[in-house]
Amino acid sequence: MRYPGLRRFVLLPLLVNLVIFGGGTWWGFSGLESYLDQALPGWLSWAQFILLPLFTITALIMMFYTFTLVANLIASPFNSLLAEKIERRLAGEIPSPASSVLQVAKEAAGAVGSEVRKLLYMAGWAIPLMILFLIPGLNLLAPLLWGLFGAWMLAFTYLDYPMGNHGLTFRDEKLRLRQHRGLAMGFGSAMLVMTFIPVLNFFAMPAGVAGATLLWVERIKSTG
Repeated sequence: MRYPGLRRFVLLPLLVNLVIFGGGTWWGFSGLESYLDQALPGWLSWAQFILLPLFTITALIMMFYTFTLVANLIASPFNSLLAEKIERRLAGEIPSPASSVLQVAKEAAGAVGSEVRKLLYMAGWAIPLMILFLIPGLNLLAPLLWGLFGAWMLAFTYLDYPMGNHGLTFRDEKLRLRQHRGLAMGFGSAMLVMTFIPVLNFFAMPAGVAGATLLWVERIKSTG
Protein backbone atom coordinates (compact mmCIF):
# COMPACT_ATOMS: atom_id res chain seq x y z
CA MET A 1 0.00 0.00 0.00
CA ARG A 2 1.42 3.38 -1.00
CA TYR A 3 0.67 5.16 2.30
CA PRO A 4 1.45 2.89 5.27
CA GLY A 5 -0.40 5.22 7.65
CA LEU A 6 -3.67 4.45 5.88
CA ARG A 7 -3.28 0.68 6.04
CA ARG A 8 -5.15 0.07 9.29
CA PHE A 9 -8.03 2.34 8.22
CA VAL A 10 -8.40 0.32 5.02
CA LEU A 11 -7.98 -3.16 6.52
CA LEU A 12 -10.67 -2.78 9.20
CA PRO A 13 -13.47 -1.77 6.76
CA LEU A 14 -12.16 -4.41 4.36
CA LEU A 15 -12.51 -7.09 7.03
CA VAL A 16 -16.05 -5.96 7.87
CA ASN A 17 -16.98 -5.97 4.18
CA LEU A 18 -15.51 -9.44 3.72
CA VAL A 19 -17.56 -10.90 6.57
CA ILE A 20 -20.82 -9.15 5.61
CA PHE A 21 -20.60 -9.82 1.87
CA GLY A 22 -19.29 -13.36 2.25
CA GLY A 23 -21.94 -14.46 4.74
CA GLY A 24 -24.70 -12.37 3.22
CA THR A 25 -24.10 -13.58 -0.33
CA TRP A 26 -24.21 -17.21 0.76
CA TRP A 27 -27.44 -16.62 2.70
CA GLY A 28 -29.03 -14.52 -0.03
CA PHE A 29 -28.39 -16.86 -2.93
CA SER A 30 -29.52 -19.88 -0.92
CA GLY A 31 -33.04 -18.43 -0.71
CA LEU A 32 -33.16 -16.35 -3.89
CA GLU A 33 -34.53 -19.03 -6.20
CA SER A 34 -37.44 -20.00 -3.94
CA TYR A 35 -38.24 -16.33 -3.31
CA LEU A 36 -38.41 -15.58 -7.02
CA ASP A 37 -40.68 -18.57 -7.64
CA GLN A 38 -43.10 -17.25 -5.02
CA ALA A 39 -42.82 -13.60 -6.07
CA LEU A 40 -43.74 -14.22 -9.71
CA PRO A 41 -47.57 -14.42 -10.09
CA GLY A 42 -48.93 -17.54 -11.76
CA TRP A 43 -50.81 -15.55 -14.40
CA LEU A 44 -47.48 -14.15 -15.59
CA SER A 45 -45.91 -17.57 -16.08
CA TRP A 46 -46.11 -17.12 -19.86
CA ALA A 47 -43.69 -14.17 -19.57
CA GLN A 48 -41.39 -15.88 -17.09
CA PHE A 49 -38.41 -15.91 -19.43
CA ILE A 50 -38.59 -12.09 -19.57
CA LEU A 51 -39.71 -11.24 -16.05
CA LEU A 52 -37.52 -13.68 -14.16
CA PRO A 53 -34.26 -11.94 -15.18
CA LEU A 54 -35.79 -8.57 -14.24
CA PHE A 55 -36.88 -9.84 -10.83
CA THR A 56 -33.46 -11.47 -10.37
CA ILE A 57 -31.62 -8.23 -11.14
CA THR A 58 -33.88 -6.30 -8.78
CA ALA A 59 -33.44 -8.86 -6.01
CA LEU A 60 -29.66 -8.75 -6.44
CA ILE A 61 -29.63 -4.94 -6.28
CA MET A 62 -31.72 -4.99 -3.10
CA MET A 63 -29.62 -7.77 -1.57
CA PHE A 64 -26.21 -6.30 -2.30
CA TYR A 65 -27.29 -2.80 -1.35
CA THR A 66 -28.63 -4.07 1.97
CA PHE A 67 -25.29 -5.77 2.64
CA THR A 68 -23.52 -2.51 1.80
CA LEU A 69 -25.67 -0.55 4.25
CA VAL A 70 -25.08 -3.03 7.05
CA ALA A 71 -21.33 -3.10 6.39
CA ASN A 72 -21.15 0.70 6.33
CA LEU A 73 -23.16 0.97 9.54
CA ILE A 74 -20.69 -1.29 11.34
CA ALA A 75 -17.57 0.27 9.80
CA SER A 76 -18.75 3.91 9.75
CA PRO A 77 -16.30 5.17 12.43
CA PHE A 78 -13.36 3.68 10.50
CA ASN A 79 -14.67 5.02 7.19
CA SER A 80 -14.88 8.56 8.55
CA LEU A 81 -11.29 8.32 9.76
CA LEU A 82 -10.20 6.87 6.41
CA ALA A 83 -11.85 9.76 4.54
CA GLU A 84 -10.13 12.25 6.84
CA LYS A 85 -6.70 10.68 6.37
CA ILE A 86 -7.10 10.48 2.58
CA GLU A 87 -8.19 14.11 2.34
CA ARG A 88 -5.17 15.19 4.35
CA ARG A 89 -2.91 13.21 2.03
CA LEU A 90 -4.53 14.77 -1.04
CA ALA A 91 -4.10 18.24 0.45
CA GLY A 92 -0.46 17.52 1.30
CA GLU A 93 -1.08 18.03 5.00
CA ILE A 94 0.77 16.26 7.78
CA PRO A 95 -1.54 13.69 9.40
CA SER A 96 -2.99 14.95 12.65
CA PRO A 97 -1.82 13.40 15.93
CA ALA A 98 -3.87 10.63 17.48
CA SER A 99 -7.15 11.84 18.96
CA SER A 100 -8.11 11.29 22.57
CA VAL A 101 -10.37 8.41 23.50
CA LEU A 102 -13.23 10.85 24.17
CA GLN A 103 -12.80 12.54 20.79
CA VAL A 104 -12.72 9.19 18.99
CA ALA A 105 -15.89 8.13 20.84
CA LYS A 106 -17.67 11.34 19.82
CA GLU A 107 -16.64 10.92 16.19
CA ALA A 108 -17.73 7.28 16.22
CA ALA A 109 -21.13 8.20 17.67
CA GLY A 110 -21.56 10.91 15.04
CA ALA A 111 -20.66 8.50 12.23
CA VAL A 112 -23.11 5.86 13.44
CA GLY A 113 -25.82 8.51 13.85
CA SER A 114 -25.26 9.61 10.27
CA GLU A 115 -25.67 6.03 9.06
CA VAL A 116 -28.97 5.73 10.96
CA ARG A 117 -30.26 8.93 9.30
CA LYS A 118 -29.32 7.51 5.90
CA LEU A 119 -31.18 4.29 6.72
CA LEU A 120 -34.32 6.26 7.59
CA TYR A 121 -33.96 8.32 4.42
CA MET A 122 -33.55 5.15 2.39
CA ALA A 123 -36.62 3.55 3.99
CA GLY A 124 -38.72 6.57 3.04
CA TRP A 125 -38.01 5.87 -0.63
CA ALA A 126 -37.53 2.10 -0.57
CA ILE A 127 -40.98 1.28 0.81
CA PRO A 128 -42.88 3.02 -2.05
CA LEU A 129 -40.53 1.40 -4.57
CA MET A 130 -41.21 -2.03 -3.09
CA ILE A 131 -44.95 -1.43 -3.46
CA LEU A 132 -44.37 -1.17 -7.21
CA PHE A 133 -43.85 -4.94 -7.27
CA LEU A 134 -47.52 -5.34 -6.34
CA ILE A 135 -48.84 -3.16 -9.18
CA PRO A 136 -49.21 -4.96 -12.53
CA GLY A 137 -47.45 -3.14 -15.33
CA LEU A 138 -45.59 -0.76 -13.04
CA ASN A 139 -43.65 -3.67 -11.56
CA LEU A 140 -41.80 -3.87 -14.88
CA LEU A 141 -40.24 -0.49 -14.06
CA ALA A 142 -39.10 -1.65 -10.62
CA PRO A 143 -35.64 -2.96 -11.68
CA LEU A 144 -34.77 0.33 -13.43
CA LEU A 145 -36.01 2.48 -10.55
CA TRP A 146 -34.26 0.31 -7.98
CA GLY A 147 -31.03 0.58 -9.96
CA LEU A 148 -31.25 4.39 -10.06
CA PHE A 149 -32.19 4.52 -6.38
CA GLY A 150 -29.32 2.19 -5.44
CA ALA A 151 -26.82 4.33 -7.37
CA TRP A 152 -28.07 7.51 -5.67
CA MET A 153 -27.93 5.99 -2.19
CA LEU A 154 -24.44 4.56 -2.71
CA ALA A 155 -23.21 8.00 -3.76
CA PHE A 156 -24.90 9.48 -0.69
CA THR A 157 -23.46 6.76 1.55
CA TYR A 158 -19.83 7.26 0.55
CA LEU A 159 -19.82 11.04 0.00
CA ASP A 160 -21.33 11.44 3.46
CA TYR A 161 -17.97 10.54 5.01
CA PRO A 162 -15.88 13.45 3.66
CA MET A 163 -18.82 15.87 3.83
CA GLY A 164 -19.63 14.83 7.38
CA ASN A 165 -16.01 15.40 8.38
CA HIS A 166 -16.50 19.05 7.37
CA GLY A 167 -19.56 19.43 9.56
CA LEU A 168 -22.18 19.45 6.81
CA THR A 169 -25.64 18.61 8.06
CA PHE A 170 -27.74 15.87 6.52
CA ARG A 171 -29.83 18.50 4.72
CA ASP A 172 -26.74 20.30 3.42
CA GLU A 173 -25.35 17.03 2.09
CA LYS A 174 -28.55 16.36 0.14
CA LEU A 175 -28.40 19.86 -1.36
CA ARG A 176 -24.78 19.39 -2.41
CA LEU A 177 -25.54 16.09 -4.09
CA ARG A 178 -28.53 17.56 -5.92
CA GLN A 179 -26.28 20.32 -7.24
CA HIS A 180 -23.99 17.60 -8.62
CA ARG A 181 -26.67 15.04 -9.45
CA GLY A 182 -25.02 13.73 -12.63
CA LEU A 183 -21.64 13.40 -10.95
CA ALA A 184 -23.17 11.63 -7.96
CA MET A 185 -25.19 9.24 -10.13
CA GLY A 186 -22.13 8.39 -12.21
CA PHE A 187 -20.08 7.61 -9.11
CA GLY A 188 -22.93 5.70 -7.47
CA SER A 189 -23.52 3.66 -10.63
CA ALA A 190 -19.85 2.68 -10.75
CA MET A 191 -20.01 1.56 -7.12
CA LEU A 192 -23.23 -0.37 -7.79
CA VAL A 193 -21.56 -2.27 -10.63
CA MET A 194 -18.55 -2.96 -8.42
CA THR A 195 -20.76 -4.62 -5.79
CA PHE A 196 -21.89 -7.16 -8.42
CA ILE A 197 -18.37 -8.23 -9.43
CA PRO A 198 -17.08 -11.21 -7.42
CA VAL A 199 -13.90 -10.54 -5.39
CA LEU A 200 -13.96 -6.83 -6.31
CA ASN A 201 -17.09 -6.35 -4.19
CA PHE A 202 -15.04 -7.20 -1.09
CA PHE A 203 -13.00 -4.04 -1.77
CA ALA A 204 -16.01 -1.86 -2.58
CA MET A 205 -16.25 -0.11 0.79
CA PRO A 206 -12.67 1.23 1.15
CA ALA A 207 -12.60 1.96 -2.60
CA GLY A 208 -15.90 3.84 -2.29
CA VAL A 209 -14.63 5.94 0.63
CA ALA A 210 -11.41 6.76 -1.25
CA GLY A 211 -13.24 7.59 -4.49
CA ALA A 212 -15.83 9.73 -2.72
CA THR A 213 -13.13 11.66 -0.88
CA LEU A 214 -11.28 12.32 -4.14
CA LEU A 215 -14.55 13.45 -5.75
CA TRP A 216 -15.26 15.74 -2.81
CA VAL A 217 -11.82 17.35 -2.87
CA GLU A 218 -11.56 17.82 -6.64
CA ARG A 219 -15.13 18.51 -7.77
CA ILE A 220 -17.58 19.29 -4.97
CA LYS A 221 -15.85 20.94 -2.00
CA SER A 222 -15.09 24.25 -3.70
CA THR A 223 -18.55 24.68 -5.24
CA GLY A 224 -20.51 25.09 -2.01
